[in-house]
Amino acid sequence: MKCPFCSNENTRVIDSRPAEDNCAIRRRRLCDECGKRFTTYEKVETIPLVVIKKDDNREQYDRSKIEAGVLRACHKRPISINQINQLVDEVETEIFNREEKELPSTIIGQIVMDKMKELDSVAYVRFASVYREFKDVNTFMSELKKMLDK
Repeated sequence: MKCPFCSNENTRVIDSRPAEDNCAIRRRRLCDECGKRFTTYEKVETIPLVVIKKDDNREQYDRSKIEAGVLRACHKRPISINQINQLVDEVETEIFNREEKELPSTIIGQIVMDKMKELDSVAYVRFASVYREFKDVNTFMSELKKMLDK
């Protein structure tokens, strides 16, 4: 493993333990050259997933896109980065448990929205407004009314 600080390839594992969800191994490494420590995660390689976009284009699944959308929706909300990571992990687990090679982005978006609704109602409405492409205030208000009626 290459050191992220000095790019030396001589690093060694000094500690190894399961990550929070037992689906990965967290390794602490030490660079033999500069002496700095860093963390790596080892995960089982999953089935490559292709996402079918709204315009029928296909692209490789990218976890960072879900993270970015959730982070934007949670901006200035009392939600920790650990809660966000846990939400994205849950979404990813649900996606990969389907064991499909191709999945429409609408299904992924719906899974994210369901998880966001449980996490924070304001963040949910923010995410939904972008995901569902609310065209005007009336559409936005009808979504808010649905939430208030529950």
